[in-house]
Amino acid sequence: QVQLVESGGGLVQAGGSLRLSCAASGRTASTYTMGWFRQAPGKEREFVAGINWSGRTTYYVDSVKGRFTISKDNAKNTVYLQMNSLKPEDTAVYYCAASGKVGVRRGNDFDYWGQGTQVTVSS
Repeated sequence: QVQLVESGGGLVQAGGSLRLSCAASGRTASTYTMGWFRQAPGKEREFVAGINWSGRTTYYVDSVKGRFTISKDNAKNTVYLQMNSLKPEDTAVYYCAASGKVGVRRGNDFDYWGQGTQVTVSS
């Protein structure tokens, strides 16, 4: 089992920044890809960003490219999502997820999920 705990959400004005953290514990050696997803009210869950075990490969949904950066600190078993130039449409609950597969972005390919952290961007 892998446990994931997100933190860092909050309320920010449009154009502002937030950094989300996801602390992993348990059998983290079984995970290869870490990802961030988000779900806004009334909308489906959406993949946001992914990173491989080494941290050398990252990938994003088009709507956040150039604004969000995913990174990880293997020594701390922590994944980060730096979010800059935030827009009201970024408002959602953000979830951290872990997968034993390579380069995935579908929710069904992720095995472990955190509880989520709310991000609200005011206009």
